[in-house]
Amino acid sequence: MISFFIDPDIRKAETLPAEFYTRDDVFEALKTAVFERTWHWVGDMNSCIAPHETVAPLTLLEGMVNEPLLLVRQSDGNMKCLSNVCTHRGNLLVSSPCKARQLVCGYHGRRFGLDGEFKSMPEFDDVIDFPRPCDSLRSFDLKSWGKQLFVSLEPSFDFSDVMAAMNERVGFLPLVDFKHDPSRDKEFLVEGHWALYCDNYLEGFHIPFVHEDLHSEVDYDQYTTILFEHANLQIAHAKGASEAFELPEGHVDYGSRISAYYFWVFPNMMFNFYPWGLSINIVKPMTKTQTKVSFVAYVYDSAKLDVGAGADLDTVEHEDELVVASVQQGIQSKGYTTGRFSPRREQGVHHFHRLLAQFLTSHRSTD
Repeated sequence: MISFFIDPDIRKAETLPAEFYTRDDVFEALKTAVFERTWHWVGDMNSCIAPHETVAPLTLLEGMVNEPLLLVRQSDGNMKCLSNVCTHRGNLLVSSPCKARQLVCGYHGRRFGLDGEFKSMPEFDDVIDFPRPCDSLRSFDLKSWGKQLFVSLEPSFDFSDVMAAMNERVGFLPLVDFKHDPSRDKEFLVEGHWALYCDNYLEGFHIPFVHEDLHSEVDYDQYTTILFEHANLQIAHAKGASEAFELPEGHVDYGSRISAYYFWVFPNMMFNFYPWGLSINIVKPMTKTQTKVSFVAYVYDSAKLDVGAGADLDTVEHEDELVVASVQQGIQSKGYTTGRFSPRREQGVHHFHRLLAQFLTSHRSTD
């Protein structure tokens, strides 16, 4: 039985126990209980499908979910997400981005429209009760925010609520004008459980102890966490003359000098807004003890690069990796079981742990 409880009162609550991070069955259960029921960033409209192409395959959260999907640009320009698996014998339909008027399975010739609807199948004239609705390709939920695309296999919450929360803070920015800068993209292999990486991200408590340079740029005393149902926001205020956003009148934070908005979306997406642009971090579980983290950069104002809270992100990442790896070793000790939360500094971690426990419990109750 997989069951964890996190007291909703952070003053009484204990963290998830060490066994959450070390048990094989828990790691496997998270695939269906959490990752198949939440939203995933799959890229921006331009990088996912080039303007001269109509279909592009992708594997959703490779290494964990491994769901073969197909992004399709419809004739009206809208995007659609379909299963990339033929409904006849399970063959993958598309192996690389291309321009196509229809989808044809290379195994036995089954054909589908770009909307996923079944069109034809050779040698099936004598099949009774065919075709059925299930012979068409399954369609999956797809949302766009600015140019960014998000997919869910079985969404358990409305992504519009997440977008509304982010728009309140960064909607004044011309998000569609942000330019992807591949030269700044990075991938890091972290020697630790994916949730430990998120635990670390979700609190600024460690900044004075781990990030000396970042601490010199942000006002730790004003560091704030705001919780939403399936997301949260950490606000870093600029210290001294450090770079800050130029907020318009009427903005909820107008009059404050904000150096960074750190948005986290359950369970593994991070959207870090700086005066220069956006760094998207996607946390990808590989094993119980190893995690891949992808950094994708979108630049808006290149003149503000490499200054303030958004400067030298590689150093901050390296410092975080060392801490996560250390905790990964520590939680395997017989001397550690569970910890407590700082009510002032660890609201985000408490929120994350409650969501994980709730999703595991609700999934078990529906099995």
